[in-house]
Amino acid sequence: MSIPRELYPTEDDLPYEEEILRNPFSLKQWWRYLVARADAPFTKRRVLYERALQALPGSYKIWHAYLRERLELVRNLPINHSLYQALNNTFERALVTMHKMPRIWIMYLVSLTQQKLVTRTRRTFDRALCALPVTQHDRIWEHYLVFVSQRGIPIETSLRVYRRYLKYDPSHIEDLLEFLLNSELWQEAAERLAGVLNDDRFYSIKGKTKHRLWLELCDLLTQHATEISGLNVDAIIRGGIKKFTDEVGRLWTSLADYYIRRKLVEKARDIFEEGMTTVVTVRDFSVIFDAYSQFEESMLALKMEEMSDSEVEDEGSNGEVGAEEDVDEEDDRLNVAKLEKKLKEFWLNDDKDIDLRLARLEHLMDRRPELANSVLLRQNPHNVEQWHRRVKLFEGNPTKQILTFTEAVRTIDPMKAVGKPHTLWVAFAKLYENHKDIANARVIFDKAVQVNYKTVDHLASVWCEWAEMELRHRNFKGALELMRRATAEPTVEVKRRVAADGNEPVQIKLHKSLRLWLLFVDLEESLGSLESTRVVYERILDLRIATPQIIINYAVLLEDHKYFEDAFKVYERGVKIFKYPHVKDIWVTYLSKFVKRYGKSKLERARELFEHAVEQTPADAVKPLYLQYAKLEEDYGLAKRAMRVYDQATKAVPANEKLSMYEIYIARAAEIFGVPRTREIYEQAIESGLPDKDVKVMCLKYAELEKSLGEIDRARALYKHSSQFADPRSDPDFWNKWHEFEVQHGNEDTFREMLRVKRSVSASYSQTHFILPEYLMQKDQMQTLEEAKDVLKKAGVADDEMAALERQLAPPENDTKSKEQSRVVGFVSAGVVESNGQKVTANNEDIELPEESDSEEDDDKVEIALKEVPDAVFGGLIRKRDEGDEAEDNSTAKNKDSDGPLGALERIKRRKQQAS
Repeated sequence: MSIPRELYPTEDDLPYEEEILRNPFSLKQWWRYLVARADAPFTKRRVLYERALQALPGSYKIWHAYLRERLELVRNLPINHSLYQALNNTFERALVTMHKMPRIWIMYLVSLTQQKLVTRTRRTFDRALCALPVTQHDRIWEHYLVFVSQRGIPIETSLRVYRRYLKYDPSHIEDLLEFLLNSELWQEAAERLAGVLNDDRFYSIKGKTKHRLWLELCDLLTQHATEISGLNVDAIIRGGIKKFTDEVGRLWTSLADYYIRRKLVEKARDIFEEGMTTVVTVRDFSVIFDAYSQFEESMLALKMEEMSDSEVEDEGSNGEVGAEEDVDEEDDRLNVAKLEKKLKEFWLNDDKDIDLRLARLEHLMDRRPELANSVLLRQNPHNVEQWHRRVKLFEGNPTKQILTFTEAVRTIDPMKAVGKPHTLWVAFAKLYENHKDIANARVIFDKAVQVNYKTVDHLASVWCEWAEMELRHRNFKGALELMRRATAEPTVEVKRRVAADGNEPVQIKLHKSLRLWLLFVDLEESLGSLESTRVVYERILDLRIATPQIIINYAVLLEDHKYFEDAFKVYERGVKIFKYPHVKDIWVTYLSKFVKRYGKSKLERARELFEHAVEQTPADAVKPLYLQYAKLEEDYGLAKRAMRVYDQATKAVPANEKLSMYEIYIARAAEIFGVPRTREIYEQAIESGLPDKDVKVMCLKYAELEKSLGEIDRARALYKHSSQFADPRSDPDFWNKWHEFEVQHGNEDTFREMLRVKRSVSASYSQTHFILPEYLMQKDQMQTLEEAKDVLKKAGVADDEMAALERQLAPPENDTKSKEQSRVVGFVSAGVVESNGQKVTANNEDIELPEESDSEEDDDKVEIALKEVPDAVFGGLIRKRDEGDEAEDNSTAKNKDSDGPLGALERIKRRKQQAS
């Protein structure tokens, strides 16, 4: 056979051919030759590869490059092309020497997989696994599993491959499970999955938890219940219910679904009922109940469809019944078909049970509240509120209510109860009482008082409810006897026995329950005698459980029966037992009753009581007692003692009440002793350490008093004293009052003095807030200039230019000097300031006054209003004042220059002039 011309070596190939001839077994020479002819046609390169492999049959590099080029050659060809067969033959020739190279095997296996040669591919995979060491099997198995997972591969073949793979690597059992599920091999999938769950050493490589695998198994068992056998499905799912408590509802419904698919309907109903009565969460209960109700509804709908179909069939078969009636009874017994028909028509096998199914569904819906309540009680059987709700569910059914109450009081442990367990006993007894069964109600109460409750108050509530029941049925003696039983103190022997046991019940402490004693006292006051009631009150006081209200009630009871001294003794005991603030009501009641009873007859005793009361009472609550004490002295005692009480009160009350107390003190002193007597009280109040705002108020009231008495100078001195507490910016009312006062009663000098004081006070208030920031601003300005000079100097600016800039930046020298001369730190000027030879008013808000003048002519030009002092103020001195006024009028009439009225200050000046 002739060789094509293009396969012969060309002149360019001669150097490579010569090198190969010299050294035919050099891989380097052959590789250089192949690289140089990379652009040659594959037919020529194939000849080169074959010649190279003939010389070097064990070269992996040449075989790998040759196989890759052949794979690339057939990439876009159909799988039935002849080149695929040549490719496979080449792979087989390569594997003769390359059978230990996993990459060659993988290339061959991938190519066979694409060619869809199932048997040849499977056998080649097996050959590869036999040829390669075990350490490299994982590279082959990866492609082997891809191959057997393709469509068209027989399931049995794939299954056997997966089983072999699990022997190599058991951790990939999840791949087998996935394949079984996809292949619908439910039996083996369930068995494998159950085996996985039973293996404690199993670890999921796909991140699945045991919980998830359990749920998958349950779903598998329930959805394919008829196709899986050999597994105890009930035990498996119940095991999951015990192990995984967060999916209990779903597992119960899965188990019921399993029996439904097995057509065991009644067993499914039992499973639903069992699930609803065992779950402990409302969520699980809702899941089961919804599934149960849906199941009943579907069964009812199915039965109704069957009935409609059977009615149609019965209508069609009615025509054939007449022909069969003539057959003998012996023939009927031998006819199996007719026997089966009769059995179906038997009443126990009645298919037409729609009414029963409908009633079952309605009964299930009616039971939902009860079942839900049972779930909550299973969560906590000691929840009292849930037991009450359960009883309310059976309203109208006394029998079920009694059974529920009985179960509740037997189940609940009072020490673990959530709520008040005694309310169950009380409600239980009231149930009998509402049905007119008082005897059984007493039995319930008798059992209830023997229960060891958590607190004494629970037991006392039961006794009180029992007594109130007896009162409702007019058994008054029985109610009193119950209270005597409840409040009886246990004997010494009982206490000793309880102390030996170490567990002290609440019955031992019951005799100290205040609630019982209050009811006992009410019953004794209503039904008993005075002596029996006093015995109960005394017993309460002896047990040291009395309250201030009990003390007051006891005393009022004695007062109603005219035992006044005994009542006051009770008050005395009360004020000794209690401390403040509880004793406050007792003192107020005691003192008011005592004063009302004895009045002036036992004044000294009343004084001692008040003194004792004000000593014990703290300062913040002593004011009412002092006022009551002073009222006693005013009504029955001495006015001086009343004033002394007011004086003590002003010193005893807290600072925030001193002003109101002084106002009361001054008002009472003015009413009793006259207005002049209040001066010393005002002075005492001003010097007593009142807060600044209260001192200012007191000074203003004092000044008003002095002004009304005609003491203008004293009033002015008070204004001046109180001005130190009034900031002109925040308290303009005070300065307006002083301003009006000076306009009415002052002169130019006094007005100027007021303005001076106002400026001084304003400066004292504003110095801290305004002077210091201005000083800091000046300091900051100087620092800014210095920093600017430093920056200019660093920038290379000349000194003369710097001086010019400094003069521009600096403030004017004249202004600075004028400010320094006119401003004094700590003083705010309000007068006339000279600036550049001109007079400028520094404070424009103040009024401008003329220059000072000491002459009497200028003083006469200022008219000041005169206000007469009431005659009642001076009392017996009015005559002397009239005589003095007549003498003054005679002396001043000679020197009078104008007809206008004179102020008090002017009259004093003229009187001094006449005296000189």
